[in-house]
Amino acid sequence: MILVLGGDVAREQRAAALAARQGLPVVVSGGSNPEYARWLFEQRQGLPPSQVQLDYRARDTLSNFTSLVDDLRRARIRHALLVTSSDHMDRALLVGRIVAGSRGIHLTPVSVDCADRCQPEGRRKIWGDGVRAALWVLSGRDLKSWAATQRLPGLGPAAAR
Repeated sequence: MILVLGGDVAREQRAAALAARQGLPVVVSGGSNPEYARWLFEQRQGLPPSQVQLDYRARDTLSNFTSLVDDLRRARIRHALLVTSSDHMDRALLVGRIVAGSRGIHLTPVSVDCADRCQPEGRRKIWGDGVRAALWVLSGRDLKSWAATQRLPGLGPAAAR
């Protein structure tokens, strides 16, 4: 299957072309508005609605995976093409390999060139989300969300900025 992390319509366009070419099902996590996404996948690429799932539960990269991974496991998905922008791929792949990997799902990266819009992510952000992913696998909780409810200094939303 194809898993698209929302945030840029170019990602959805790349996934739509892949799905049309390879006949794979697509899940878009946190993507563009449903009207555009349906038009892109169904009208422009001619995919049947049953081939595309739009999911809007995710709030960030970690929840792109945590909101879907058990659904994918129940559907017996063992491998997904991970579509995201090239400047987001390192973090997405780290988080995804931890979360999806914990459910036996292998990810293969499919980078979308972001050209002059690229904003490389720092190691702190990448590894911070990696730690959050590992803690989610161990505890079933997102440390960042939990810390925000506990008002712990240095771990809540203000610390993420």
